[in-house]
Amino acid sequence: MNNLEAGTRLTDKTKKDIIYYRRNKNGGMDMTKISDAEYEVMKIIWKYSPINTNDVTEKLLATTAWTPETIHTLLNRLVKKKAITYSKESRVFVYTPLITQKEYLEHKSSTFLRQYFDGNLSALMANYMHSEKISDEQLKALKKLFTSPEERGK
Repeated sequence: MNNLEAGTRLTDKTKKDIIYYRRNKNGGMDMTKISDAEYEVMKIIWKYSPINTNDVTEKLLATTAWTPETIHTLLNRLVKKKAITYSKESRVFVYTPLITQKEYLEHKSSTFLRQYFDGNLSALMANYMHSEKISDEQLKALKKLFTSPEERGK
């Protein structure tokens, strides 16, 4: 399953099989490392998928100083990393993510927590609370997140 040729047309079942394979290979999530620049491309693909090369380029040219060649290079890297796949439709390539944004963010969050705070969520929150300026609105939202469903009236 992991040796799909780039450009292979994927069905919904094939996409589910790829995600299942990534989750179960070696007993854990085999999450691809994505650079900050590649992540900007992924955000566009997650939001607008399936999306063709021209649309990805147009959206990134509006928000970055990258050249179309840079964007194409980033797309190719993401294909090689198996974070996205593409199919050729008519004269354009259409990209589809192989990793969901939710899965990626969960992986990055847990990796960050484990790497910098030994998995201690309280230490992370205490560090953030003491080093960042938090608005009253943000603090209120955080308090709401940490209350039990019973306390929230559910």
